[in-house]
Amino acid sequence: LQGPRYLSPAPSGGFVVSEECGDVRVFTSSRKLLCSLGSRYGHRFGNPAGVCVDRDGSIMVADEQRRTVHLFPDRGAPVCLVSRGLQRPAGVACSSFGHLFVADAGENCVKVFK
Repeated sequence: LQGPRYLSPAPSGGFVVSEECGDVRVFTSSRKLLCSLGSRYGHRFGNPAGVCVDRDGSIMVADEQRRTVHLFPDRGAPVCLVSRGLQRPAGVACSSFGHLFVADAGENCVKVFK
């Protein structure tokens, strides 16, 4: 890893790690690299920060530089969940009720999206 920042456990027993100004890497439960999201999806990150994984295994990534939150499903193309209203998204978390929580360090608050 190069500059590991944020990490999240995955339902499969593995975990996801964001790297500063780099990529987001997905590991198996035996700590072996499964893939990098940038390579797998052809996605370029600005500065990936917070990561979380929902119960379906979809990975959400906050990108501080691009001021977005993207969802990377197990199958299919990435989806931009939040593209406006964020100054510096740092941490992300998802609830079992379908809410996305984004810690916006630029505005010193937590924003909730449904």
